[in-house]
Amino acid sequence: MERNIEKLIQSFASALNVDSVNITDDLKYQGIPEWDSVSHMILISEIEDAFEIAMETDDVIALSSLSEAKRILTKYSIEF
Repeated sequence: MERNIEKLIQSFASALNVDSVNITDDLKYQGIPEWDSVSHMILISEIEDAFEIAMETDDVIALSSLSEAKRILTKYSIEF
């Protein structure tokens, strides 16, 4: 489970091009300049690659924070 949170944080850091220490549960879509619509799609791709899943469109749209990402990923049998 700890490995999954590390993979998720690394996905966020890579997609948003920020240091992983800046990835907290408070981070929200468009809450920082780096998280815009383009980087959002890169983030989705990073998460899908890291966890070997294909997210449903509704989940792509709903993914608006680190906390929400964890909630969504539990639908795909990924535990945190």
